[in-house]
Amino acid sequence: MPKIIINNKEIEFENGMTVLQACELAGEEIPRFCYHERLSIAGNCRMCLVEMEKSSKPIASCAMPATDGMKIKTNTEMVEKARKGVMEFLLANHPLDCPVCDQGGECDLQDQSLYYGFDKSRFKENKREVKDKYMGPLIKTIMTRCIHCTRCVRFATEIGGVTEIGAIGRGENMEITTYLEKSMESELSANVIDLCPVGALTSKPYAFEARPWELKKTETIDVMDGVGSNIRVDTYGWEVKRILPRLNDNINEEWISDKTRYACDGLLKQRLDKPYKRENGKLVESNWDEVIDIIYSKINETEKSKIAGHIGDMQSLETINSFKSLLESLNINNYDFREKPFYINPKNKINYIFNSSIKGIEKSDFILLIGSNPRLEATMVNARIRKNFVLKKTPIFSIGDAGDLTYDYKIIGNKTEDIKKFLNNESQASKIFLKSKYPIIIIGESALQLASGRSIFENLKKFLIEQNFISDKWNALNILIQNASTVGAIDLDFLKDYKKNNLEFFDNIKNNKFKLLYFVGSDNLDFTKKDEFVIYQGSHGDHRAQAADIILPSPAFTEQNGLFINLEGRLQKSVKSSYPPGEAKEDWKIFNLIHQKFKYNNIFNSFKELRDKTLNKVKNHSDFGLLPETKIDKEDSDLDNLADETININELDYYFSNSVARSSKTMSECRSVRLKNIKNKTGT
Repeated sequence: MPKIIINNKEIEFENGMTVLQACELAGEEIPRFCYHERLSIAGNCRMCLVEMEKSSKPIASCAMPATDGMKIKTNTEMVEKARKGVMEFLLANHPLDCPVCDQGGECDLQDQSLYYGFDKSRFKENKREVKDKYMGPLIKTIMTRCIHCTRCVRFATEIGGVTEIGAIGRGENMEITTYLEKSMESELSANVIDLCPVGALTSKPYAFEARPWELKKTETIDVMDGVGSNIRVDTYGWEVKRILPRLNDNINEEWISDKTRYACDGLLKQRLDKPYKRENGKLVESNWDEVIDIIYSKINETEKSKIAGHIGDMQSLETINSFKSLLESLNINNYDFREKPFYINPKNKINYIFNSSIKGIEKSDFILLIGSNPRLEATMVNARIRKNFVLKKTPIFSIGDAGDLTYDYKIIGNKTEDIKKFLNNESQASKIFLKSKYPIIIIGESALQLASGRSIFENLKKFLIEQNFISDKWNALNILIQNASTVGAIDLDFLKDYKKNNLEFFDNIKNNKFKLLYFVGSDNLDFTKKDEFVIYQGSHGDHRAQAADIILPSPAFTEQNGLFINLEGRLQKSVKSSYPPGEAKEDWKIFNLIHQKFKYNNIFNSFKELRDKTLNKVKNHSDFGLLPETKIDKEDSDLDNLADETININELDYYFSNSVARSSKTMSECRSVRLKNIKNKTGT
């Protein structure tokens, strides 16, 4: 390996590294504003200056390639003088806003000015003023503070895939702006707030809410979709003030979606804090003893085959396991987790997870989407696909029109007939596929919802096995799960006994064959109430609570500990960061109360016992944060011919996809802006 000498210390580095990266290997901290390891190099802030042997002037270490034998010094008098000069220029026009700036305490410029700033200014001219720009309901702009690092421009173009931010003007007249003064049309837009090294771009919903040192910080995970992004929840008292990304290169890198970041204000609104019962058609306040008595009598007087349970989209493994244990203890065998009747094969874990892994997307050399819109269904998966496309120009095909995915792809049809052509090597995509080494096929829930959903999945799986693309070395079969609880629910067998299409539960719901329904955090199931008795257990007064006969208040995902399995099969911990309001009880404790009424004992005596027994039931579990050790199932399936159907990708109401988001004022504003933009584009 080549070697570089930094401050008289010899360091080995990899070819392609910059001087700044080599300095970091040597343990030297180099100040920077424009440089970011996940963005292209701009080299325009000049704060990272270092001294290089035989160079009469300091060099920008972020833009200088490291070469073998190069001698660098990072702490000489010349370097310090150069950095102080750069800092003086940066502060010349910067307003003295620190006491009222939301970036205070987390500001790179503030930190660096401590070491390289002056206590007075030699700048006598009038400071420039720049008009603030409108960037939507999430991003607050004070552009006079901007130091033109262009991080936001590069993020929007390279990571977000929306070329909506750029620089206009030159020199002192240069401004960063959205060209058409409109909201950024990206589900990743608010990441520019984290990237901004000064207070030019800050969080609009969080403005003037708290200082960073006042907040309690809890490292946990997101449950707004199936990705399981790693996040940090900041709370003031029991109130969640903001959510920030946490670094995890295997899942979300250091980005999160706007919904993950900003739906948190919905945790304060429309909360259920007391038990309720329905009297004379109206919900009235009750107490725990009374509602448990009502539930007891209703279950006793109802035939067990007419009782069903349904789990929602953001429920932990512990909640699922304890709910299933309660139902089975009461001899109730009708339960499911799916919100729509899509086909699932629970026999083997490879049948319902993203086998190539999120990080594995970067390795792929062919991508085929079938009935999937990853931009809305799993935003961070879409960001990885774009990253692959930008770096490798990987050919991407889709069966079904997914709309704008922020990268170029080719639609090769929208019918099951087009899947047949692919399987029979009769399409252009199949020829490219057969030449690839690491292909990825992503099947969305929209395709699995079709009458031929089973045939689509089983035929594709058989085809991939025959082509040796489902093996120990590489598994190209991927299901794009939309909900955080789905994989865990399948692992815990929370669905009716496996049959050819295992959709009997939905037929019974549709035909109103159940007389008593117990919903746990379930608000998205398509269900029209007639004369059923409905029990709703959850955190928000959303769709299902409004039609319930009994309401049992329980905590939201930030208010109780829990385990979740993301769409690629990684087991992760969600950590309690705040407290539920009023008389709300943890889900498993509510199930204990009901069980005590029937059996005079608890299902689980402690949360530790519940977690241990839940972990024992998880399929292919090795450890937290790791991919599961899956077994390749090559048994023959009972294959059906593909029926002639059109693959229409279900339109997802992105900002209103769950009860927390629907309660969020910020998500409501984002949704209004999106609908307005669509209306302006279509003219309808």
